[in-house]
Amino acid sequence: MARKVHTIFVCQSCGYQAPKWMGRCPDCGQWDSLVETSQEPRRATGKRISCPSPMPIDQVSIHSEIRIRTGIGEFDRILGGGIVSGSLVLIGGEPGIGKSTLVLQVLDRLAQKGLTALYVTGEESMEQIKMRASRLGVGSSELYVLAVTSLEDCLDMTSQVNPGVVAIDSIQTMYTEELSSAPGTVGQLREVSTKLMSFAKSNNTPVFLVGHVTKEGAIAGPKLLEHLVDTVLYFEGDSNHTYRVLRSVKNRYGSTNEIGVFEMRDTGLTEVGNPSHLFLQQRPTNASGSVVIPCLEGTRPLLLEVQALVGSSPFGVPRRTCMGVDPNRVSLLVAILGKRLGLELGDQDIFVNVTGGLRLEEPASDLGLVSALLSSFLNRPVDMDTVIFGEVGLAGEVRGASRPEMRLKESVRLGFKTCIVSKDTVDAEALPQGLKIIEVSSIQELYEILFT
Repeated sequence: MARKVHTIFVCQSCGYQAPKWMGRCPDCGQWDSLVETSQEPRRATGKRISCPSPMPIDQVSIHSEIRIRTGIGEFDRILGGGIVSGSLVLIGGEPGIGKSTLVLQVLDRLAQKGLTALYVTGEESMEQIKMRASRLGVGSSELYVLAVTSLEDCLDMTSQVNPGVVAIDSIQTMYTEELSSAPGTVGQLREVSTKLMSFAKSNNTPVFLVGHVTKEGAIAGPKLLEHLVDTVLYFEGDSNHTYRVLRSVKNRYGSTNEIGVFEMRDTGLTEVGNPSHLFLQQRPTNASGSVVIPCLEGTRPLLLEVQALVGSSPFGVPRRTCMGVDPNRVSLLVAILGKRLGLELGDQDIFVNVTGGLRLEEPASDLGLVSALLSSFLNRPVDMDTVIFGEVGLAGEVRGASRPEMRLKESVRLGFKTCIVSKDTVDAEALPQGLKIIEVSSIQELYEILFT
C-alpha cells in the first residue's frame, strides 16, 4: 500500500508549520516565508542507539579536550586555541566573501600535518575546486575532494576515506533520501545537520559546515542550525574590499565575540597580526570629530577610530546615520549633551562611522562617542595622541570599563601618550610606562579638559 503523503506549509525562517498558506508567519513575523512541503511518514530504520545509564555527577570522568591547531593564528584564536575533536562548526557569510577559500586553506594546513581531510562540495565540480586550489597553492596529497549532494553517499564515502576532519560546502545543498522535500528546506536542514552532528560526535571527527547568509544578514534557513552546532563563525566586511573580519558569536569551547582579521589576496586569505595598526593607518591629521577608542573584542584589545560629523540640517527633520554603532545609543548621548551641557544637537544632522568595518557595542565607547560629537560640533580636533574610553550615564556621570589594563597596554604599544578615563578605573601600580592618565567623573569635566 502506498504511503499517504501530506502537504504542509513550513516557514523557512523559524520552522513554523501550518496546514494552509499564509502571507505572514504568525510565529516569527516574516512575510512570504511559508513554502509548501510534502510530508510523509518517516521510515522506521529498526536501529536504536544504546542509551547510557544515569550516574551521579561526581562520578562522571572528565577527559581533557584535544585541540587541533591549524597553524593559522587568527583562526585558532577564534576557536579558542584550536579545533576541538568532534565539534560541529558553522561558518556563515555573504557570497564571495571567502568562506570556501578559508575552509580549503584550513584543510590544507591540517593535511600538511598528516591529518586526512575531506572537502565535500555540493555547488562546484572537482575540476573547479582544483582550479581554486591551484590558485591558492593548495595541493596536499592528504586532502580529498568529493562532489556529492546526497548525505547518504557522503557518509558512505567518508567511511572509506576515514578522514580526521570533514568540511561540507554548503549545508544548504545537502539532502537526505529519507525526506522527499527539496534541499535547503527546513526539514532537510534539520535532518542533515542532526545526522552530521551524530557523525561528528560518534567518530570524534570535527566537521565544518558552510552556510549562506540572507540579505537580512542571518544564516539562510532556520535558526535551529545555530542551536545544533558547537561554534558559529560569521564573516563580516565588504566583498569589494580586501579586509575580512571573522567573528565568533557562539563557542561552547572558548570565548565568544572573538574576532580574526584577514586580508584577501590572490593567493587566498592572509592573517593580519596587528589589526589596530591596520585600522588606524589612514587616520586623518588634526581632523575634528575623529577620536580613537580602545575596545575589547573577546579577549583582544583593539584601537578603533570613530568619526562624527555634526552640521546644520537643511531639512525639517534632521538625519541620523550611524555605521558601526547603535543609532539609539547615539540619540541617547545627544540627549545627555543637551540636558547636561546645554548643547542642543537635536536640530543638527549627525553622521557617525567606525572605520575598518567593525562595530562598537560595548558601553565603554560612550565617552569616545561624546568626544567625537563635541569635537565635530565645535570644530575643535582632539589631540591625536589621546585615547578615550568610559561609560556615560543618564546623569552625565562617567563610569569605568572592564579590563582597563589591557586597553592601556595596547594604547602604549601603538604610541599613544594620553588616556582619558573615569576616576578610580586603573590601579596606579598597573599603569604602563609612558602613558599620562586624565581622570574625569562627568562629561562636564571632559568638556573643560578638551575644549576650554
